[in-house]
Amino acid sequence: MKVLIAEDDPVSRRLLEATLRRWGYEVIACADGTTAWQILQQADAPQLVILDWMMPGMDGIQVCRAVRTRAAEPYVYILLLTARSQKSDIITGLEAGADDYLTKPFDTNELRMRLRAGRRILDLQAELIFAREALREQAMRDSLTRLWNRAAILSMLRQELERARRTQAPLSVVLADLDHFKKINDTYGHLAGDMALREAARRMRAAVRPYDAIGRYGGEEFLLVLPGCDAAAALALAQRLREAIAAEPLLLTEGKLALTLSLGVASRHPQADDTALIAAADAALYRAKRHGRNRVEVATLADFATAVPDVTLSPSFS
Repeated sequence: MKVLIAEDDPVSRRLLEATLRRWGYEVIACADGTTAWQILQQADAPQLVILDWMMPGMDGIQVCRAVRTRAAEPYVYILLLTARSQKSDIITGLEAGADDYLTKPFDTNELRMRLRAGRRILDLQAELIFAREALREQAMRDSLTRLWNRAAILSMLRQELERARRTQAPLSVVLADLDHFKKINDTYGHLAGDMALREAARRMRAAVRPYDAIGRYGGEEFLLVLPGCDAAAALALAQRLREAIAAEPLLLTEGKLALTLSLGVASRHPQADDTALIAAADAALYRAKRHGRNRVEVATLADFATAVPDVTLSPSFS
């Protein structure tokens, strides 16, 4: 674990550094508070810090206050070294944001125990952050397919659409529907239907780019957000998805089940928001269903004109 030492006395600094290295720490040492604060602002800065109170530039108290005014994560555990032993001084240090303190001259075994306590706190915080992020991820995932759920994929679409508008970059969406899904449930049962959805999700994930987003839009419908894809690129990707789904049947205990996908593609238009973009893709999807399923259709200007009432759409797509 990395430890930052900020101590202006060279003898004390070298002694601390040698002691900590002997205990297995990776040590970064500096001689003033200003340098310490600069180090703590860097990426992957140490989370365990030993600060002398009295230093040139920023003193230990000022560094503590600066650290605590930043975002709370990742947390920095600060051990303050001071020759001051009055209760009022210790309270001042703790109120400034120090987590613990040692009065000089200090016992090395006591220092070791204080650092060990700091490490336990940092380890506990890391575990809590991991658990929180896991819960957040779980809340954004569809429980059956493990794709993004409806709320998450719509949020991603809005973010990508805003980014595309700022940078004038292309953006496309694909609305995909598993063909004859009701018939699968009615014929083979809902467990088979769940297997079909999971397998379709797996094949789609394998067919898209790493930075494309796929979400379960509802029932047997999936929404894909394709950053940087114009209409031609989105059409090619949709065809690849269709072929991936139809490539081989799903093996059930009752036999082989053929899977096919109908898809509607819509590319960003300057006057269309996220709702209109999805509505245009839905119109194209409906056309694919009407024309025999297991096919891809691309949204037309008429689809966008229907999705964006009272607006005359130019034929120019971005």
